[in-house]
Amino acid sequence: MQVVFIYGPAASGKHTIGDRLSRRLNLPLFHNHLTVDLAKTLFEFGTVGFNRLRATIWQAAFNEAASAGRSFIFTFHPEATVDPQLISDLVATVEVAGGRVHFVELKCPTGTVLARISNDSRARFGKLIDADLYVEIEKRGGFEFPPLPTALVTIDTSTVDVDAAVRLIEEALSRVA
Repeated sequence: MQVVFIYGPAASGKHTIGDRLSRRLNLPLFHNHLTVDLAKTLFEFGTVGFNRLRATIWQAAFNEAASAGRSFIFTFHPEATVDPQLISDLVATVEVAGGRVHFVELKCPTGTVLARISNDSRARFGKLIDADLYVEIEKRGGFEFPPLPTALVTIDTSTVDVDAAVRLIEEALSRVA
């Protein structure tokens, strides 16, 4: 069982790259924002109830996939409402079942994030599309998160297109297979 854990800031291409990689590797894409949308039907983003429900969904999904030996791709935007211990717990869930988690870091400068943030593809998912709000959240520390485990590959999506990013991930995965 393998989990490709794609993380990066808003508008760095997590879903776009994850979707393309999903089709190339024939693996399901567990897009984090679907969990966010579900939790937001009951609780406001960042509230205790929201955070608990989101964590419960992630843990249940990782548990079930690990139990079934089901590989998948997961997207994650590091931000302050996520308990950092949860990431360790998710990794442990996979590793206890004999699987591996491969972290893939997407980076792009804030200017690129702000230029992309209002894209129609983001609005379609109900994602944050307000550049001023993004800047405000960033200033308040809303995107602060402890370092994640060492990435298998780090990709600057402001300099690499989607197809090239997918190829870089595939190449990195082939080296650890």
